[in-house]
Amino acid sequence: MPNVFVNRSDNINIAYLLFKNKKISCVIGKNGIGVKKKEGDFITPKGVFKVLRVFYRPDKLRRIKSGIPVFEIKKKHKWCTDPKNLNYNSLLTKKVNCIYENLFRDDDIYDLVLVLNYNLKKKKYRGSAIFIHCSSKKKKFTEGCIAIKKENLELITKSLTPLTKFIIS
Repeated sequence: MPNVFVNRSDNINIAYLLFKNKKISCVIGKNGIGVKKKEGDFITPKGVFKVLRVFYRPDKLRRIKSGIPVFEIKKKHKWCTDPKNLNYNSLLTKKVNCIYENLFRDDDIYDLVLVLNYNLKKKKYRGSAIFIHCSSKKKKFTEGCIAIKKENLELITKSLTPLTKFIIS
């Protein structure tokens, strides 16, 4: 699969994802694309990233196929967003006393999630949970993720390989 490019638009929280000669509108961080300086700055980090794994809700989507490892989202799955915790920027499968984000949500935005290799060294306060996930008509921006329509995300996910890069600029 060729690389996927995410380019800014004239609107600070809208970008365009270029995939297989298609230009797909996506929602990005409230403060646009830039250098991510801290947790909660609402910036989508610019850079070159790989997809580490794919998560999906089996109660909402049929089995997802991808060249990247695929995992079912369970009710117990959470993502640690607490810079003070040793589990910062990682998946939690058991109860841990920290600030976290539920992956098993009532809305549809985490029905399908691509986890980018952002801040793997877990530098405190540098940002966590940078995902590519499903968009919502209710949300006009993200906290730093990239959100696209579920059907477009499914198409991209099927084409992913370990060599695929997301180039965000």
